[in-house]
Amino acid sequence: MDVVDLARLQFAGTTSIHWLFVILTLGLVPLVAVTHTAAVLSRDQARKAVLLKATRFWGQLYVVNYALGIVTGLVMEFQFGLGWSGLGKFAGNVIGAPIALETLVAFFAESTFLGMWIFGWGRLRPAVHATLIWLVALTAYASAYFILVANGFMQHPVGYGARDGTAYLTDLAAVMTNPSALLALTHITAAALMTGAMFVAGVSAYRFLKGDREFFQGWLRWGTVAAAVLSIAVYEVGALQYPLLGTTQPAKLAALESNGVVAQAHDIMLYIGYSINTITVLAAILVFFKRMVRWIAWSAIVTVPLPFVASLGGWLFREIGRQPWIVYGELTVDQAVSHVSAATMWTSLVAFLAVLVALAVANWWLIARFVRRGPDGVHIGREEQLS
Repeated sequence: MDVVDLARLQFAGTTSIHWLFVILTLGLVPLVAVTHTAAVLSRDQARKAVLLKATRFWGQLYVVNYALGIVTGLVMEFQFGLGWSGLGKFAGNVIGAPIALETLVAFFAESTFLGMWIFGWGRLRPAVHATLIWLVALTAYASAYFILVANGFMQHPVGYGARDGTAYLTDLAAVMTNPSALLALTHITAAALMTGAMFVAGVSAYRFLKGDREFFQGWLRWGTVAAAVLSIAVYEVGALQYPLLGTTQPAKLAALESNGVVAQAHDIMLYIGYSINTITVLAAILVFFKRMVRWIAWSAIVTVPLPFVASLGGWLFREIGRQPWIVYGELTVDQAVSHVSAATMWTSLVAFLAVLVALAVANWWLIARFVRRGPDGVHIGREEQLS
């Protein structure tokens, strides 16, 4: 493989692994915020104690995923700088602003609010403490928005002028309201929430089958029904992107007629999405009639990986489908890649992927460990008085 192929493989590998952390982070944090708020508002002390226990349990799984996900994001930043200097030279004046805002939001605001929430148990007023996790959720989705603004410019460049091989920002509002970014954000939001619901259902099903039924039966039902509703939303919102692609990237839609990687990635996303929809809707119906609970539990466990795989298929379709362009119609991948040797790219590829795979394995090992411990083995807020 030449330098371009290695750079593309490096980008695909690092971004895909990082995304596995991101989609779960976006899917879990609203659940933690809603549960914590419900606990604060509850006047029934027994119910408050149960809700706070649930907040701490799901919150700990979220924190583990978030912390290791931050490190994968740093690795991805390094590969951008090493492999794609031409992109920064051409589009840095346009995409630099949203990326800088994402850094401020994700690495400063979001992490600060999360740190205050983690260490605020028993120290902050309940309403203030619950507000912090909502701020974490808000900044998490703001971070996703800014990244998609940058990616949206690469998919459908707007609000710029080009001079001497460099793009210059001419209309910030057009860049920030790029339909390619906004539709993708809506689709990703629904997909992330569905992933979070399926994760909750899967974890709850495991604990349910282990005998912890009183605490997790309700969460299993909630996760199953929420996943069914959200799977429909994912499909409907995703369908809205095809008309836009027809006008902005017709070659991407034309690629679906072939048997290439673009069509295969799209089919993975689509058919797994259909499977998720069928399974979750059937499970939700059975939940409503209180039938085949053990079947629902086992299906919830088995289907946990499906939304992750489907979302990776969607990202591959979005990114590979615009080839040979890295900024559609303006800058090709060959023009954007850095002038480094193949040996350097091989070395960075192996190093980056080794670190990311290790982080992914550590993440799921820690999550599995805390799931096996159950709500009584949670560290977050351990000293808090729940009454």
